[in-house]
Amino acid sequence: MAFNILIVDDSAVTRAMIRRTLLMAQVPVANCYEAADGAAGLEVLNAHQVDLVLADLHMPNMGGVEMTQHILADDAKRHVPVVVVSAEPSTQRLEALKKQGVRGCIRKPFTPEAIREMVNQVLGVANG
Repeated sequence: MAFNILIVDDSAVTRAMIRRTLLMAQVPVANCYEAADGAAGLEVLNAHQVDLVLADLHMPNMGGVEMTQHILADDAKRHVPVVVVSAEPSTQRLEALKKQGVRGCIRKPFTPEAIREMVNQVLGVANG
């Protein structure tokens, strides 16, 4: 099964790196959508069926935390798992986000193995 993945990060370079890492990690991707901030990410979620959101925390306009709060408050979208991809140094902050509904955290810089493992864990895919 291939997945529709939304990458939300204000850096086009980081979005391209995550996309490339998904390919290197052999994650089965049907569609890879991108957004430069949380507000644009919510627009993508309204327009497309998405299986997983990979989001940065710190972005202009609307960050990943606020976007996640909107997703979790929407009955039609709360099933979509959000994984934070961030350079956030605070382990306590990342743990607090998990308690608020974020499904996982990947620290930058990341490896293809870390991406594959998190996607497999969050989407319930058997390691292959």
